[in-house]
Amino acid sequence: MSILEGAGIVPALSRGGVDTAAHHRRDKEWLERAWRDPRTRVLVLRSGEGTSQTGYQALRAKQSRALVRFTEEDAELVFVASDASPDGERYFLGVDEVGHAYFAVRAPGHLPVDDGADAELRSLRDVGALLGARDSGLLTHAVSLANWHLTHRFCPTCGAPTKPRAGGHIRVCLQEGIEHFPRTDPAVIMLVHGDRDGEEKCLLAHNAQWPDGRRYSILAGFVEAGESLEQAVVREVAEEVGVAVTEPTYLGSQPWPFPRSLMLGYTARAVGDAPRTDHEEINQIRWFSRKELREATLSGEVLLPGSVSIARKLIEHWNGARLSGDW
Repeated sequence: MSILEGAGIVPALSRGGVDTAAHHRRDKEWLERAWRDPRTRVLVLRSGEGTSQTGYQALRAKQSRALVRFTEEDAELVFVASDASPDGERYFLGVDEVGHAYFAVRAPGHLPVDDGADAELRSLRDVGALLGARDSGLLTHAVSLANWHLTHRFCPTCGAPTKPRAGGHIRVCLQEGIEHFPRTDPAVIMLVHGDRDGEEKCLLAHNAQWPDGRRYSILAGFVEAGESLEQAVVREVAEEVGVAVTEPTYLGSQPWPFPRSLMLGYTARAVGDAPRTDHEEINQIRWFSRKELREATLSGEVLLPGSVSIARKLIEHWNGARLSGDW
């Protein structure tokens, strides 16, 4: 159990309520029977709209979307029967406690969307925190696989086409028979804290690409080759804001399939200055005491990452209470 879980804090995309049943993935006969079963539920994924934008905004526009039905209190995914599913790549997601199998299908983007009067196409980033544990886990799993398949249609060894196998959890090179598995990029995300002028404070930063100057979050970065997680924490903080840190402490993790990251959450204590080498990504940093952070978010002076992100969980864990002000 992670520290976050021990504190009753589970990142939204780390939840799940379906057995992934990995032992069935290579059983073609079982998968076909499950697909034909009238009880089977299929989640249809559609690609995001094309855009002339670049960078951060382009990534958001291209995110996969699924139909979501909203109620007064929550949201739920809209599933279809397998015989009503469009053609497309098929991914086996698992089996629930009563034996219903779940699949996802990545539909061609040009197909019309029959959303009905009470459903909308929404992305995982939009609704991940609103969905229940089962649906959040299913959509996270499906989007992760879809993003990987979209970028791995050819073998990185020989360049030959690849084809999905094992219920969408492997791609096989059609020339050499090499199996390729879904790629996940580990990234550390850390809340830096320490004594500033005799008071415990945390460091929040504004990314130069964010459109609203009130947006602040904690620091994050990908783990480099040959590097431990703890080394990545120390290096990233030094590079981005010129602060030396010690005592990297792991709190919890969350998949972040935008497109294929696994976020590993840490705290780290600031102990001094360090050479800053990245002067482009972060253009403003601020130190907040717990009281200052509560006041700044309540007034709207500062906007924090949404509740779907582990960043928000780490900030609120340090603060000791929930905070206002979402992006």
